[in-house]
Amino acid sequence: MKHGSYHLHRRDFLRYITAAGATTLMPGHILESAEPPGVLFADKPATNIGDALKVPRTTDSMPGRYPGRVIEAYHGKAVVNGKPDLSAVQSMVERCMLELTGAPSLKEAWLQFVAPQDIIGLKVNPVAGKLLSTSLEIVKAVVAQLEAAGIPRKNLVIWDRREFEMHEVGFTRENFPGIRITGPECKDENGSFYNAESKLYGETRIDKDWYFWADCEDSYDEETLPYMINEGKYSYFSKVVTGEVTKIINIPILKNAGPTVTLCLKNLAYGSITNTARLHKQLWSETTAQVPCFPPLRDKVVLNIVDCVIGCYQGGPGANPRFITAFNTILAGTDPVAVDRVGYDIVIKKRFDEQVQKKESPRALVFANLAESYKLGVAALDKIERSRLVLG
Repeated sequence: MKHGSYHLHRRDFLRYITAAGATTLMPGHILESAEPPGVLFADKPATNIGDALKVPRTTDSMPGRYPGRVIEAYHGKAVVNGKPDLSAVQSMVERCMLELTGAPSLKEAWLQFVAPQDIIGLKVNPVAGKLLSTSLEIVKAVVAQLEAAGIPRKNLVIWDRREFEMHEVGFTRENFPGIRITGPECKDENGSFYNAESKLYGETRIDKDWYFWADCEDSYDEETLPYMINEGKYSYFSKVVTGEVTKIINIPILKNAGPTVTLCLKNLAYGSITNTARLHKQLWSETTAQVPCFPPLRDKVVLNIVDCVIGCYQGGPGANPRFITAFNTILAGTDPVAVDRVGYDIVIKKRFDEQVQKKESPRALVFANLAESYKLGVAALDKIERSRLVLG
């Protein structure tokens, strides 16, 4: 939370049982385990969620214009030769926008959420590499429709925690000319995380006035630290969300994380702050629900568009080719909790169909129920208005 805004009273907590390790080193990547712990802690470490909840909400605060409403667009030919088809994806995004808003034109649909003077951040997820990234096609479709609505390219920012991972999957100047692509975890042209003063470049890209504090910590070796930026009990927000953008369009990819999913809320929470491995160990669900409560996310995320064209139902958040499949679907809504709940429904059905899971985990939707309690959206499936469009 912003320094000086509120005084945090730390409370005592009982000793907890430590879950499995938080990071797994993969070739070229550090992937943090995203599966909720199987052991329920006797008590959870305290956080500064109370500080976030004290800040008055705005008219743009989550769950946004259409709480509890989710549009699901299906296109049978969305994948061609193993890749998303740009034309099909464009039509899916367009129909989602029109159905969600009821606007008479696509331009008017987009202008319900953004204006030409906005600086708009497009939050993607490249963490699993080329096999399972937010697709270039869905981002190109969003960019083209924003441009047609009068938003100049220079006002768009594609971002994630890890700038270099975005480059690796194709979010480059060549593919997105005129659009800034950035993230706090970054390297120079020589592949180094450190500047001439032996300081992480990422330290200049985080905002220490805004933070998620949790009474737990971890230490990192030299190889892991650049992916975390700092140790200790503070996770600092990226300057992208605190000061550089005025609106955020969240574009995660459909993935499982053990018996749950990493969609809208997870993409925002763990993609916007530093020092996350410690939170995976002890506060996965809580972090996923609580970090989006802070104003730089709660008041700026106006739309969620989930790339379910190609996704995974097992092996997430990494990319195991055996479990990657074409869902041929896009989900859209302003309510990240409701969208996540529908996405979970899609993934769990596939897990049951493929017999990788026989019954639902009692921990699977803890994050969604917590998020609902913080007024970020609707978690109960029977209270969600779900509209399915079949386009081809």
